[in-house]
Amino acid sequence: MIGATFTRVGSATALTVAILVPLFSPVSARAQSINQTLIQAYRNNPDLNAARAGVRVANEGVPAALSGYRPSVSATFTASGQYTEAGGGSTGAPGFHTATRSFPRSATLTATQPIYDGNRTANSVRQADQNVLVARETLRNTEQTILLASSTAHMNVLREQAVLDLRHRAVEVFREQLRATRDRFAVGEVTRTDVALAESSLQGAIATESGAQSDLANSRSVYMQQVGIAAGRLAPARTVERLLPRSLDAAVIAGQSEHPAIRGARHGADASLLQVRIAESALYPTLGLSASLFRGADQSSAPQVSSASIGATLTIPIFANGGRDYATIRGAKEAYGQRRIQIETATASVRQAVTQSWAALEASRAQIQAAEVQVRAQTIAVNGIREEYKVGQRTIIDVLNATQNLFEARVALVRAQRDRVVLSYSVLSAMGRLNAPRLALATEIFDPTQHYQQVRDLWIGVRTPDGR
Repeated sequence: MIGATFTRVGSATALTVAILVPLFSPVSARAQSINQTLIQAYRNNPDLNAARAGVRVANEGVPAALSGYRPSVSATFTASGQYTEAGGGSTGAPGFHTATRSFPRSATLTATQPIYDGNRTANSVRQADQNVLVARETLRNTEQTILLASSTAHMNVLREQAVLDLRHRAVEVFREQLRATRDRFAVGEVTRTDVALAESSLQGAIATESGAQSDLANSRSVYMQQVGIAAGRLAPARTVERLLPRSLDAAVIAGQSEHPAIRGARHGADASLLQVRIAESALYPTLGLSASLFRGADQSSAPQVSSASIGATLTIPIFANGGRDYATIRGAKEAYGQRRIQIETATASVRQAVTQSWAALEASRAQIQAAEVQVRAQTIAVNGIREEYKVGQRTIIDVLNATQNLFEARVALVRAQRDRVVLSYSVLSAMGRLNAPRLALATEIFDPTQHYQQVRDLWIGVRTPDGR
């Protein structure tokens, strides 16, 4: 019976290889690949769709700013009814009495055209364009976050499923070991202590298996949250190390120039500088043209009155708003300084993230190699201890401990292989390159410039380009 027990342990080794090797094997056609997972997240994730809506909101700021160049036209219509009664003379004397009714009405058409507003409109348009670029970089950063979280969720489900399979195999092996130990106890070859030790190991394996089931359920719930669909049968994934530079220095340089957090901070600083210029425009004179057309009448029988006027208005601020404009300018300058500091913060954060994830990826490669050696060595050790146990040179506790160590080594190998895949995506994200086009996802790529071109030069209309 002992020999049969350890034959089952050997078959568990083959099972482990079958679980782990596909992590770097071609994707099964019947299972959902990691690219398919990322496509679903790219289409369905609500945070990503909200960020796309944020880009569209920022786009509308450009035509709003351009409105400062355009004329304003308004029409005013008034109509009223009047009744007037008048009388005169003293008591007993002939009196004079009159009553009149009138219906005054008028229509006025007014148009104004700004000529010069201290460059407020020009700077507002530039600022709106910078805000659009900030929104686009925010979208890129959100896309990176979602794709990294989704790839992690995919690999976590695979890891927990593989660990659960190993835990289940461990329960079977320890159950077989307990059965064999009880058989030997029945014929007096071992003591009751050996049976108790075997039973304790079995119960520990059962408890560990229950924990693995809970971990798998949790990973599946996270997958559902990130991807928007339930995790079915998932295919193992390859790393994306082919998309990474050859050295850490090259990765850091790429992150400094391409990461959306840094680029967004720079655009935000430019927008803040333009806000200073907009605030300063309150100190400059303004010039505008205005024209009006009036037409009105008091009674239906009276002749109508028409008039027209055109003129220019020059306004020179001397001390307006009680000095509030000066405080606004100073505050805008401080905000610009704050944004400049945020560029340095983002730069340091990206450098740290690239360095940390790169080091972790290199460590994962070494961990995989060490885990593979450990599994092979522990398998040899289990087989040797089994033979020694047969001739009485080892105790049951040696057998149980060696078997447990073998399963733990296999679990460590599963986790190390998962870490390598996830960390390769993490490095790509830290560099600012984790996006749908670079991953070659087979889906329609969101184009943030399309909506911008649709609304930039719109003068009128309340419907959005998608018909709402």
